[in-house]
Amino acid sequence: MTPTTSLRARPERLRVTRLLRSETAGGFLLLAATVLALLWANSPWAPAYTALRELRIGPAAWHLDLSLGAWAADGLLAVFFFLAGLELKRELLHGELRDPRKALVPVAAAVGGVAVPALLYVLVNAGNPETLAGWAIPTATDIAFALAVLGVVGSHLPAALRTFLLTLAVVDDLIAIVIIALFYGGALQLGYLLGALIPLAAFSVLGRIRGGRYARWWLLLPLAALTWVLVHSSGIHATVAGVLLALTVPMGKDLGLADRLEHGLRPFSAGVAVPLFAFFAAGVGLGGLDGVASAAADPVALGIVLALVVGKSVGVLGTTFALTRLPGVALDRVVRWADMAGVALLTGVGFTVSLLVAELSFGGGHGEDSPHGDHAKVAILAASVLAALLGAVVLRMRNRHHRRRAEAL
Repeated sequence: MTPTTSLRARPERLRVTRLLRSETAGGFLLLAATVLALLWANSPWAPAYTALRELRIGPAAWHLDLSLGAWAADGLLAVFFFLAGLELKRELLHGELRDPRKALVPVAAAVGGVAVPALLYVLVNAGNPETLAGWAIPTATDIAFALAVLGVVGSHLPAALRTFLLTLAVVDDLIAIVIIALFYGGALQLGYLLGALIPLAAFSVLGRIRGGRYARWWLLLPLAALTWVLVHSSGIHATVAGVLLALTVPMGKDLGLADRLEHGLRPFSAGVAVPLFAFFAAGVGLGGLDGVASAAADPVALGIVLALVVGKSVGVLGTTFALTRLPGVALDRVVRWADMAGVALLTGVGFTVSLLVAELSFGGGHGEDSPHGDHAKVAILAASVLAALLGAVVLRMRNRHHRRRAEAL
């Protein structure tokens, strides 16, 4: 590459990375990866897709001879959860979660948005221990997808709505992380877990020496990788390592290490990690009309669709309404209940974390362990699209209302 070509390419690379830092671009890439996986998995070349997903790479001595699909779920998603952990810590220290009065409503709404879908799923699957294993699948909200939809349709919506949705989704992710750590790990290997504390502590110390001046990527990356390997070997789901690492990063009000890490990793997470996970997780063979009918008749699929589309919105909106009946608790004065209804529908976009929990609940869901896995994925995709469309319709109407009000002023 000539120097002139390099100079031309650099602004283009900067433009692409700036674009990948937006929720809208990340949401579209996620959608594109999902569509590609579904088309490939339902084409005459489906065996090639399965072979690619099940291709095993990695050192067997470290128990890391994993399939590409497992690397995407355990490894690449750790980057996504690292960024979620940074966002959570920032909200706790400097954002909406710092003020208990402001945080109360979205935090409680997140809890309601987890509890009601889980309860609805359990009611649909009551009496069947096998299908009850998927109770946590419809509890999560996909930050990237939900904020992408809000960003596309909400040019004139109150900024308080985005803050509410972001805070709710961050708390929602925290609850999902706790659920994964408590219910979806293997047999705990305490030695590996204690061993992970050593590189984790070194990662933390390196970020604090002279304000993180010595925290170079070539020092942080090996420590983060070793933490991930040891957590993976401990029996706790490896994505939890991403959160643990994030919580050790110092979080100042000024630009610091946390901001540098987020700035550098956000394009990789949105442009590579999450789309690749979706590509390997969402490739479900539908089996034509018979296959779709089989999925629709499965109580797992029915429970997921009802929980994400109905349970999420009822849980979020109902909890918010109940809390605002209390003295001193209120929504932002520019936000109306019709706005909240649209946001509540968007929380039913489960997708990334829901797909991960489906794989953990039903042994990967590729047919070798349980047919419920594939049915669960079909239901997650259908419910997420339906929730996104319903939320977009409501918020589009509200956006027109707010735009007319702004123009009248």
